[in-house]
Amino acid sequence: MNLFVAGATGVLGRRLVSELTERNHHVVGLTRDARGGEPRRGDILDYESLVDAAEGCEVLIHAATAIPTGTKPTGEEWALNDRVRVEGARDLVSVADEIGADRLLQQSITWLARRPDGSPFNEDAPPNPNRVTRSALDAERIVRRGGGKYGFEVGILRCGWFYAPESAHIRQMGSGLLDGRYPILGGGLLGRRDATLSILHVEDAARAFATATESDATGLWHVTDDEPVTLATILRTLADRLDAPEPRRIPGWLVRPIVGKTSVRLLTNSAPTSNARFRKTFDWEPAYPTYREGLDSLVEAWRDEGTLAVVGGEYEWREN
Repeated sequence: MNLFVAGATGVLGRRLVSELTERNHHVVGLTRDARGGEPRRGDILDYESLVDAAEGCEVLIHAATAIPTGTKPTGEEWALNDRVRVEGARDLVSVADEIGADRLLQQSITWLARRPDGSPFNEDAPPNPNRVTRSALDAERIVRRGGGKYGFEVGILRCGWFYAPESAHIRQMGSGLLDGRYPILGGGLLGRRDATLSILHVEDAARAFATATESDATGLWHVTDDEPVTLATILRTLADRLDAPEPRRIPGWLVRPIVGKTSVRLLTNSAPTSNARFRKTFDWEPAYPTYREGLDSLVEAWRDEGTLAVVGGEYEWREN
């Protein structure tokens, strides 16, 4: 097939382009530089450039985001991410109609439907968005309405908490744990309540999108690994893999002025869900079924690329 990927140079987009190419599809990657599939320059917020870039493609994939990577993101940074999600979805719907595309896949996030009490939920749970996740829900609704109006197929993949060797937040964890500076953020007054998260290695996300691309199934699915895990377990396990000090626990509210309320909310509120519906619909299973295999792969990748160097019998973090 001829496929168009918006966000082809992002953490997910790069892997998705590679996965689709390996499956012998012709992939057009929207990019501001010269990388990704067949690179076509354009901007997700520039409609005319999208039409030109996507011409001739049968399936459009909206994998573009502008998630802030700084320690304490600003309101302006989150507003840009909102625009990329919402205006990008609106533009791609119009592009799909104009070029006669058959299918549009939308990347979304599972925790926009997290329950207030932190209990498990699935695709049938009513949305429960906050300031940061509202735009993801808006984008979902835009592509659904567009599919109904213009007659193209729609698939929405709500992904769990992404991680990969190159992910900015995971690299911050790795370097911070080695320096003894990355704490376990706990909920509650004393920080004793752990948040349970559903996570997903980006390689598995790319394989999930590629699988959905090759199908004619429509709907909404949660895409995660097989085992929800607490943030405390992730950090302690990664610290163990790195031979780093045991991370200390502190109340989330205590660091809110430093990292911002958005990051604290994400890391101290549970959002456990399941990939059961996606696995039932598609021939897919995660290559990294739990955090254990995933964290092992992170450390191996960091060693191979030289980010983790052995100095005096201990790991040392080196940014490349």
